[in-house]
Amino acid sequence: MSERFRGGADGDASVTVPSLPRRLRPGDTVALVAPAGPVDPVRLESGTEVLSGLGLRVVHGASILAREGYLAGPDAARAADLQDAWCDPGVAAVICARGGYGTTRLLGLLDWDAMAAAGPKILLGSSDITALHRAFAERLGLATLFGPMPASATIGDPEGPEPVTFAHLRDALFEGGTPAPVTGDQVIVPGRAEGRLTGGNLALLAALCGTPYALRGRDRIVLLEDVTEEPYRIDRMVTQLLQAGCLDGAAGIVLGSWVDCGDPLPVLTELLVPLGVPVVAGLPVGHGTPQMAMWLETNVAIVTESCSVAGTFRDSDAAT
Repeated sequence: MSERFRGGADGDASVTVPSLPRRLRPGDTVALVAPAGPVDPVRLESGTEVLSGLGLRVVHGASILAREGYLAGPDAARAADLQDAWCDPGVAAVICARGGYGTTRLLGLLDWDAMAAAGPKILLGSSDITALHRAFAERLGLATLFGPMPASATIGDPEGPEPVTFAHLRDALFEGGTPAPVTGDQVIVPGRAEGRLTGGNLALLAALCGTPYALRGRDRIVLLEDVTEEPYRIDRMVTQLLQAGCLDGAAGIVLGSWVDCGDPLPVLTELLVPLGVPVVAGLPVGHGTPQMAMWLETNVAIVTESCSVAGTFRDSDAAT
């Protein structure tokens, strides 16, 4: 297990090397849990079948279909499902069924010492699961997979998974797979940059400011994306990250999808160009279709000539 990170936006993220989980093999067991919003049972069944079709044994958290208002059951039950799955030595990956809201409520309920003792394994999720990605980086020093979830539209629609999304996720999840570079559609600031990828959903990153899980962008490539946020709200949240020092010293910025956000690029350009680092936009990461998967806390390179971001995760790097 890698050395623990020091919390806070001003910590030095460069002093540690993340643990890389072993990627999946056919026959592995994966556990689906719901740490945030209520899960659609039809999409859950469909997404489970998709994962089973990859040769995986799929188990569900005990309360995965629970519902308590806008949450997938009580905080304690959601935290217990997550921790039980993570600490089960027979589980190779913990996959979040969907996002929504509620993940930040679990961070103080988890036994981080027990989870660290369980060793590295895969965590997959996006959107509200950004809170877990940040916490797993800070508490466990672990690389995690930001990508589509089985009870979401791109994987769990009854018509079947969106083909490009599914192929990219499979290559990211399984040993021997080589995910293609993720290509955007606009270069805002040209140049090349390398660094460990961090970030995720903008609303969650803003919500984590002032906590031990705050984004720390120094020497990093920072991913930002969101859904159903007006440009003025995106302005407010990025300004919060800037004023909190979360983007100080960033090596580069990659902008994912902004579904139903109007046109946020003018304000993103205004706020991010002064950082003086390469910025690419339009990557199909976060929400929408297709939806590519990216390994956080692993090294990536921005190449603005091709408006792309390429990762360097290799099976030989991973723990066995």
